Amino acid sequence: MAASKRLSAIFPCLEWAREYNRETLINDLTAAVIVVIMLIPQSLAYAMLAGLPPEVGLYASILPLVLYAVFGTSRTLAVGPVAVASLMSAAAVGAVVKQGTAGYIEASILLALLSGAFLMLMGLFRLGFLANFLSHPVISGFISASGILIAFSQLKHVLGISASGHTLPQVATSLAHNLPDVNGYTLAIGAGCLAFLYFVRLRLSGLLQVFGVPESVAGFVVKAGPVLSVVATILIASTWQLDAEGVAIVGAVPEGLPTLGLPAIHMELVRELALPAFLISVIGFVESVSVAQTLAAKRRQRINPNQELIALGAANLGSGVSGGYSVTGGFARSVVNFDAGAQTPAAGVFTAIGIAVATLFLTPLIHYLPKATLAATIIVAVLALIDFRMIRATWIYSKRDFLAMAATILLTLGVSVEVGVASGVTLSILLHLYKSSRPHCAVVGLVAGTEHFRNIRRHDVETCDTMVTLRVDESLYFANARFLEDQVYRLMAENEKLKHVVLMCPAVNEIDASALESLEAINHRLEDAGVKFHLSEVKGPVMDRLQRSHFLDELSGQVFLTQYQAYRALANGEPCRSNKAPTGGHNEA
Repeated sequence: MAASKRLSAIFPCLEWAREYNRETLINDLTAAVIVVIMLIPQSLAYAMLAGLPPEVGLYASILPLVLYAVFGTSRTLAVGPVAVASLMSAAAVGAVVKQGTAGYIEASILLALLSGAFLMLMGLFRLGFLANFLSHPVISGFISASGILIAFSQLKHVLGISASGHTLPQVATSLAHNLPDVNGYTLAIGAGCLAFLYFVRLRLSGLLQVFGVPESVAGFVVKAGPVLSVVATILIASTWQLDAEGVAIVGAVPEGLPTLGLPAIHMELVRELALPAFLISVIGFVESVSVAQTLAAKRRQRINPNQELIALGAANLGSGVSGGYSVTGGFARSVVNFDAGAQTPAAGVFTAIGIAVATLFLTPLIHYLPKATLAATIIVAVLALIDFRMIRATWIYSKRDFLAMAATILLTLGVSVEVGVASGVTLSILLHLYKSSRPHCAVVGLVAGTEHFRNIRRHDVETCDTMVTLRVDESLYFANARFLEDQVYRLMAENEKLKHVVLMCPAVNEIDASALESLEAINHRLEDAGVKFHLSEVKGPVMDRLQRSHFLDELSGQVFLTQYQAYRALANGEPCRSNKAPTGGHNEA
């Protein structure tokens, strides 16, 4: 039994495979059909976004899905090419290899292999916690900025003009410079597809239901919208030979499945792609796990983040050896997979089979597919990533988080995607350190008729002239130890009658060596001034560490289990008074 559990932990597919039945098979097949219909145009489009031939997007949607089904713990996560990873891949590879060359494809494959290796190593060493350093505002800002950047980068295909650049100012300037060269036929196709896809996404389902179409059928038609636009524009372009009128088309696409193998590996290229590969790995992991956990919660299922690292690593390695590029769990297709009734990762295997069949037999049919159609598909997909409500909500709730978000957005748009996300993470950590270096501290008093103590600036409380209680709402460590000393010395200087200082510690989860030295210094300085130093409400693990030091032996006062006990013991016989909170005190820190 133990061996079986260990094997299931390594290969989660063994767990759901034991319970697989006919009903589950039908649900998974149905979901796979819907996802295949959605994934084919997306795979082609995202490969173009990554600067790769369209068939590479199909290759990246076969073996990775199978490997994730074997190693993944999410029952409904759909893995494959996604917009943000495609943008990051294009930016990383385009910085070292010229787009359109064989070396560019090899570098993109190498990037996928490096991403897979990083993810596998992080999973094996259980380093999933590293993703916690990517705060939600930073991720949200990065994805929103990427959505804007991707949408602008695809306008050249909708307009039928040339444009270059990796930042928003560069792309916008290039687009403006080449606007006189707009191709009317291309613009008609691109604008028509944009209008159609937005209508399908926002209006078609409701319209069909008005005419009595069942909701499930209407939902299927909506998901098939991109395929309808692909079929229609292929027919239009081939019938009127629009490529002769300057409309850019996909052109000849190789038939057949990809051959397995490794690209030529040059250590100089590995060094240049290592950092982008790591960033793609971490961001892709955060995006995937967020989607997987959200969907799993709806069915009361569980996700193992460290196993997800291994699964995504295997998917990227599989993509690399099969001629694909970096992949991760996609939000839109995962939601579609979930809503379509997928019960197990076998739906991903069936999806891979569907993509493989399309790669074998349908690639000749996309010869006349206009690139404007793929660009419109990308634009409609990525504009949904731009979350203005989240930006506004963050501004209202936390200016500190908004600063990190704004820096991420501006630097992603103005410098590069790598600089944007790295700066956002760095700024978030620095702002956290700054905040924790100046922890919220409050002088507290007894709420009348209770055993509760609250901030004297917020509540009407009872205090004693000969004692002061300082509550610190943060763990004590090297960055805030001196700040605590300053707070205690200030309180001592302000009260000549002071006999007792109590440090109330309900929010203190740790005291490091630097903070311990500060507590010792406070104790000695207060003792020299004839004031006793006490602690109250110290947590068990913190107390255990203090008992391993000499601090408690030298403490001039006592350690009280509760603040109420401290107040009654130290204020006994001393004059107490009612302290009124100042007007507007609820706004005080």
